[in-house]
Amino acid sequence: MKTLKLPIEVQQELKQVSKVAGYLWQREWAERNAGNISMNLTSFFKKEDVQGIGEEVAFDFPKECAGFVIYITGTGCYLRDLVDMLEEVSCILYINEDATAYSIVWGGNRPNFGPTCELISHASIHLFNSIHHPENLAVVHTHPLELICMSHHELFDNEEELNRQIWMMCPEVKVFVPKGIHCTPYALSSTAALAEVTMDAFKTRNVSLWEKHGATATAPDVMKAWDFLDVANKGAKMLMMCWAAGFKPAGLSNEQLTELEQFT
Repeated sequence: MKTLKLPIEVQQELKQVSKVAGYLWQREWAERNAGNISMNLTSFFKKEDVQGIGEEVAFDFPKECAGFVIYITGTGCYLRDLVDMLEEVSCILYINEDATAYSIVWGGNRPNFGPTCELISHASIHLFNSIHHPENLAVVHTHPLELICMSHHELFDNEEELNRQIWMMCPEVKVFVPKGIHCTPYALSSTAALAEVTMDAFKTRNVSLWEKHGATATAPDVMKAWDFLDVANKGAKMLMMCWAAGFKPAGLSNEQLTELEQFT
């Protein structure tokens, strides 16, 4: 039986996935089966490496996704299990040349395994990145507590002001999340509509804050995607801590925020 040999570079990326999954669990951002992670691994494999492995499963992908090789977590799987059960709760799949089906070429070693129900969102984001930001190979979706709370606040209806108030909490937020947060309107999970609004978000911002749901970031690797989410959430957390203590934070001035742009 033909099997897939993982290049060293891919093995290293998967180790980072396990590490980031541990961070998400420790932060209480990945309750039960919440969240998912994916990577576009197409550039690491030749077509002959991935063709002819596993059975095809029908799926309606955007036709431009044909030939993609994607690492992705499984439906109903717990991100905390990525720490030490990577091959059981995630997989690498190959999208056929017609973009009408996928086959699992690595992982998925558990009964009734299937890729996350957010597969269409992840595939669509990877397609968007391949055209507009080819350096971005990783997508991380999780449930950062304070950012989700912010999506319930009236500031969510004023994206510019929400970003200004989060950026002003400390210089690092402006420097390390320079494009800021997109207030992505609510859309039902696992739908093409959610994929569309998320792709719109990444045209201008580093983080897509899904209204009343969670947040998603894309970056060259999973650790950098984690950093966007971690730093953005820190800004939101500090802002809420000030509110909870009963005062309005002084914050960095607009002039100080502009001065920081030289470091972004």
